[in-house]
Amino acid sequence: MTLAEFDVDDNRFTLPVVKATEGPDGIVVSKLRNDGWVTLDPGFLTTAQCESKITFIDGSRSILRYRGYPIEQLCAHSDFLEVAWLLRHGELPTRDQYDRFCSDINHRTMVGEDFRTFMGSFPRTAHPMSMMASAVNALATFYPDTTDVSDSDQLEESATIIMAKARTIVSYIFRRRRDEPMLFPDYSRGYVDDFLRMCFAVPYEPFDSDPLYVHALGRLLIIHADHEQNCSTSVVRIAGSAHANLYSAIAAGINALSGPLHGGANEAVLRQLKAIRDSGKSVREFVEWSKANGRRISGLGHRVYKSYDPRAAIAKQYLEKIMARTDTARLPADERALFDVATELESLAMNDDYFISRHLYPNVDFYTGLIYRAIGFDPAMFTTLFALGRIPGWIAQYREMLSDPNTKIGRPRQVYTGEGERAYVSMEERG
Repeated sequence: MTLAEFDVDDNRFTLPVVKATEGPDGIVVSKLRNDGWVTLDPGFLTTAQCESKITFIDGSRSILRYRGYPIEQLCAHSDFLEVAWLLRHGELPTRDQYDRFCSDINHRTMVGEDFRTFMGSFPRTAHPMSMMASAVNALATFYPDTTDVSDSDQLEESATIIMAKARTIVSYIFRRRRDEPMLFPDYSRGYVDDFLRMCFAVPYEPFDSDPLYVHALGRLLIIHADHEQNCSTSVVRIAGSAHANLYSAIAAGINALSGPLHGGANEAVLRQLKAIRDSGKSVREFVEWSKANGRRISGLGHRVYKSYDPRAAIAKQYLEKIMARTDTARLPADERALFDVATELESLAMNDDYFISRHLYPNVDFYTGLIYRAIGFDPAMFTTLFALGRIPGWIAQYREMLSDPNTKIGRPRQVYTGEGERAYVSMEERG
């Protein structure tokens, strides 16, 4: 066993090291608490909360792999449901496993009339992420016999229910915002194809999803499917460590993802591109003004990636395919201009020492908002689409957490820097 040693004042600590398959090894610091010490790591920049076999990221080399498979290969050869199976079970499915998995999800996509009534009770102006989190949490009340986390069959069923009904929930949210009737799912269609039909079809009229939009959205769901121990995934694991049921843990993850510093970043990128377009400045002038005034440019830089985000490279390919078409009718001309702004902004960032020295390369949010807009979604829906893609990863992380014998209920420590003990002073004596 590899050991690490370090000294603090007159104390010497010998701690075990967990060897990683790839990436940094981990020093197990748990025993420090017994010796009167805790590690202080704001933002958990160097703290690993678990061992995991699901996702590997190397931010300096633009590497993202699910269960060992490069994201580029999965986007080229796989689909969203196959990736969901891979994340959950650790291996790519056989044909029989895949067909059964797709069938299980398709035949659970329908929601009952009581649930439709529940969804219809939200104000049309409610934030989509609040509606989505509430709806997923409410599933536990509609399927109470799938909430026992110690029962593997119930856990499997709840995972399938969430995967199946999440797309129905998101489509209902989208249509309610537009005061349009909710549509029932069509079992004969694919996961993404039918999701787009439920979002955009007109009742009693035939609807054919655009194949490019189906493929592009499918790739965006794949690249968002998991991303190691990010904020929302950590929340899912922490909630699950208390044995909160899967519905509650996923709802907690959705709420964490709703934050503008997490899942809401693609909305910020779109606002930034519009600000540049409407500023009266050239892209270069806007960038120089932002640098001079210490203004951050949304979509550039990432907490993990210190090189080009591999997910951004994939998203850019599909945006270029969409924008190369002359029939992108859903995107107004003034929004088509945003693609030119984004392209020029990326070129400047990739060739400017200011951005290069700070590792501020385009991240996944840089292009995804424009793709969502091209398909027809309004910005308030962007984060729900992110959540729809992330659900397979949350499920996989939750299941891995439950099966890990080293899992303990999450309970971070603190370093207290407040007042020492002092005596109560009556109100009359307080100056």
